[in-house]
Amino acid sequence: MTTETPSSKSSTPTWKRWVFLSFRGEDTRTGFTDHLYHALSQKAIDTFRDDEGLKRGEEIPPALWKGIEESRYAIVVLSEKFASSTWCLRELTKIVECKRVLGQTVIPIFYHVEKTDLIKPFAEHERNGKDNMEEVNKWREALTEVVNLPGWDLKDGYL
Repeated sequence: MTTETPSSKSSTPTWKRWVFLSFRGEDTRTGFTDHLYHALSQKAIDTFRDDEGLKRGEEIPPALWKGIEESRYAIVVLSEKFASSTWCLRELTKIVECKRVLGQTVIPIFYHVEKTDLIKPFAEHERNGKDNMEEVNKWREALTEVVNLPGWDLKDGYL
């Protein structure tokens, strides 16, 4: 997979859209995230979301990486199965990289999940042997950084 990293770009970001939505499709695509996307769109806030989703074994397409890099804000909808998804964690790692290098603002939303529950899937990532341990450690670092940012807790349908 070859992608251009933010560190290879000039230090002044070129924001082409306002928001990138990161979410676990099977948890929130047709519910909360869809409502959030439409609410942002109704306010004329240019928002990128992956409408197609990835099939098991597929690489994250370059357009998705670009969508992350070109967005001023990343809203990360952290849900029950978010950290079980290697794709979500790769996306999150890219978002944290853009936060550090480009100054992207990251806003976590904890959707019916406790912060401590998001760490539990890492035992499975470590145990299954399919994931590179260096990458797993980057995922853990990115997730730890994001869960410690100011954000919103959504429980029982309320912020």
